[in-house]
Amino acid sequence: MEVAGGASEESKSQNNKINDVHHSRKRKRPICICLALTGLILLLMIIIIVILAFTVYKPKRPGTTINSLSLDDFNFTLNLIPLEIHLNITLDLNIIVKNPNKVTFKYTNTFASLKYKDQVIGNVPIPPGTIKSDGSTPLNLTLTVMADRLLTDPDLYAVLLGSRSLPLSTTTRIKGKVRILKLFNVHVVSYSSCDIIIDVQNRSIHQQTCQYKTKI
Repeated sequence: MEVAGGASEESKSQNNKINDVHHSRKRKRPICICLALTGLILLLMIIIIVILAFTVYKPKRPGTTINSLSLDDFNFTLNLIPLEIHLNITLDLNIIVKNPNKVTFKYTNTFASLKYKDQVIGNVPIPPGTIKSDGSTPLNLTLTVMADRLLTDPDLYAVLLGSRSLPLSTTTRIKGKVRILKLFNVHVVSYSSCDIIIDVQNRSIHQQTCQYKTKI
């Protein structure tokens, strides 16, 4: 009888252990399901974000277009005694910056420059700003020659006194960024440049050729 009673108690103990394991598995099952669903939702969100980043919100290059370039002032005077040449050149530059992105384009402090033989002879700052999605903004710039830099070139005297053409070039650099889905920034630099030839005798722009380039 004592053996039978001992066996019965042992059987009850084993049954209790089995029941505990069974209940423990029942308690863990909802947690596992919840974790699996959470992981699946996160995976779907990541896939959606990646799809949007490479389709609708794919970063596009803002474009810079020179709308107009005109010679506002061109004057020079020659003094024989002492031999001096006074020169003043002012160019009016109108630029349109287009943002093709679905998010705002923010650009920082930058500049436009005027060059003669690859030497910078004039600068004008461009203050920071923002362009809304699919929007554009005009920039009206005035480039004035730093005469002290230009008159150090001996070839210039032959150009001015011989009433020949004066080759100049303008360069505009717009640097900024677009923020995709408020998660990461894409930096963009847009360039525009124009080679111009000024007719010294007529005080006018004889020829101009413009080029555009953008880097992401």
